[in-house]
Amino acid sequence: MHHGFRVPGLLMLGLIATPLRAQKQEDPVRKVVINRPGARPGVLSPAVRVGDLLFLSGVMGTKPEGGGLAEGGIEGQTRQALENVKSALALAGATMEDVAKCTVFLTDANNFAAMNTVYREFFPAAAPPARSTVAVAALVVPNALIEIECTAAAPRKY
Repeated sequence: MHHGFRVPGLLMLGLIATPLRAQKQEDPVRKVVINRPGARPGVLSPAVRVGDLLFLSGVMGTKPEGGGLAEGGIEGQTRQALENVKSALALAGATMEDVAKCTVFLTDANNFAAMNTVYREFFPAAAPPARSTVAVAALVVPNALIEIECTAAAPRKY
């Protein structure tokens, strides 16, 4: 015969559920759109924060302020695309070390090795992000060779 202390099931459930409900009310997860200062509203945002995750829109090897595609073929466009990723992360208070996953879209699979050489310059060798690389028929900007989108794990800084 067991003579231990017993807590009725509903009472125990109430003790567990109450702190969880209170926690949700104190820390709601919100979607925060991150844009450059003075940016006009458009059809996409450079970055969106949801909790401690940052979702970056795909970026190409285009120079800032409408300067067209970077010169130098796949190497030049890859370098510029990754500089654009770095810039978008900075707007959200994050760095390249915070990137957890990238998806790279190439218009020519033969450019993989050259892209990969430049890509390695931007991420820590000890802990590079997960990555998928996909060959596509074309990108929306004529003559663009690469597009990169990233997700970062970047806790908010209060």
